[in-house]
Amino acid sequence: MEAAVHMETHRDKKGKMHPKQFALMLMIIGMVMLFAGLTSAFIVRKAEGNWFNFELPAQFVASTVAVVVSSATMILAFYHAKRDNIKITQISLAVTFLAGLSFVLFQYEGFMDLAGRGIYFSPDNGSEGGMVSGSFIIALVALHLLHLVGGLVFVAIVFIKSLLLKVHKKNTLSISMCNTYWHFVGILWMYLYLFLYFAPQL
Repeated sequence: MEAAVHMETHRDKKGKMHPKQFALMLMIIGMVMLFAGLTSAFIVRKAEGNWFNFELPAQFVASTVAVVVSSATMILAFYHAKRDNIKITQISLAVTFLAGLSFVLFQYEGFMDLAGRGIYFSPDNGSEGGMVSGSFIIALVALHLLHLVGGLVFVAIVFIKSLLLKVHKKNTLSISMCNTYWHFVGILWMYLYLFLYFAPQL
């Protein structure tokens, strides 16, 4: 898995990392700090009491399956791009995009499930354990979803570039960066899901 997530480093004649890759790494570091801070705040607020525990929507499990499938097809896309198997690269990118869309759909259905149980981002009855737990969970999941939608746009751009034959073994910068970002948001989701799943025991 480490090899799949690893970003192929593009360097100039002086051996410096490509500026776009450097910017991506800074963005990922920023995202790690953001979610680390939010999950830490979650733990601190839960320890204060007046906290309502509830089961996560079953749709979040389906989301996890979708993101794993999309990561697998992204690995295939990157692997074949480096070998000039353009057709397989295009198909793999298309499947990655569709699996990503299914992730978004499952997340939406998960939010609807929570709403059906009276759990909202800003509940009217804030005194009831106050569902502040729901606010935390929805905020974390929605913020991750926003980053994943950004990843979908990235995948779409690389897919279009592959159709224009601008993704091949001599030009792998865009798909390498897309591969790194997509795996990151996938791993981030699995971390968040496990964190929230085991949160009642924290």
